[in-house]
Amino acid sequence: MAELASLHAVVRGRVQGVFFRSFVEDWAKALGLTGYVRNLPDGRSVEVKAEGEKEKLEKLLEKLKVGPRFAKVEEVEAEFGEHSGQFYSFEIRYF
Repeated sequence: MAELASLHAVVRGRVQGVFFRSFVEDWAKALGLTGYVRNLPDGRSVEVKAEGEKEKLEKLLEKLKVGPRFAKVEEVEAEFGEHSGQFYSFEIRYF
């Protein structure tokens, strides 16, 4: 059985207004992950909270480091933790 885990990441750079949240949502759903992605109020950061198989979370993290075509990722802070099971799907949050 695959190891379950959580990932909390904050991505900084040109990541708002470039379809970054949709990019993350598409990849997370394709990987079978749950959680959310949202813009942060500073205007240049996106927060990602995801749960699922650790191997798939690592794949998502690699995608976060690149982002979609018009993004410019400058920094990714990421931390793995324990799987909580609190999410049922992956969504874009607007707050």
